[in-house]
Amino acid sequence: MKLVLATHNKDKITEIKALLQELPIEIYTFSDFDNFPDVVEDRDTLEGNAEKKVREIYEITGMPALADDTGLFVDAMNGEPGVFSSRYAGENVTYADNREELLKEMIDIPEGKRDAVFKTVIVLIVNMNGNYVVEGRCEGYIGFKEKGNMGFGYDSIFYLHDSGKSFAELTLEEKNKISHRGRALQKIKKVLEEITK
Repeated sequence: MKLVLATHNKDKITEIKALLQELPIEIYTFSDFDNFPDVVEDRDTLEGNAEKKVREIYEITGMPALADDTGLFVDAMNGEPGVFSSRYAGENVTYADNREELLKEMIDIPEGKRDAVFKTVIVLIVNMNGNYVVEGRCEGYIGFKEKGNMGFGYDSIFYLHDSGKSFAELTLEEKNKISHRGRALQKIKKVLEEITK
């Protein structure tokens, strides 16, 4: 089976490939196509954005496609940055810009009130008969400073309750076992296993 990943994010591609590598699937990415669009994420839900991405890529490539959308939802910030996580500090910003903006906004929020949840929604389209939709979540809290040098995005400021470690202190293998994207990918992996039997 051929599967195209509907993203330009190389970090996401690395995580997805690592989790799906045992399956009998040939994975394609944006670098395999000349006309791979940068889909505008203008929906107000993670599922809406993922579905938009996957449908556009499916229509252009004619191949089964998989897309995810991920958001960091902070309780004390009324769920922000949420669907705007990748552009929280503005358009065309770096991961560091987004982390800096969030830490600045949360500067007065005390320990114990900084709970957050990461959510990933994955949408898989194999043919025109419909989509498969799964969700993964991981609960934690936003630290006061960055720790670790692994991962990407908000990983260095998102800490796990049980270990007190940030995502950026975990190896890719450790992170994929417990993260929001890892959990969503485990669910979609089961779907793909059924499809490729």
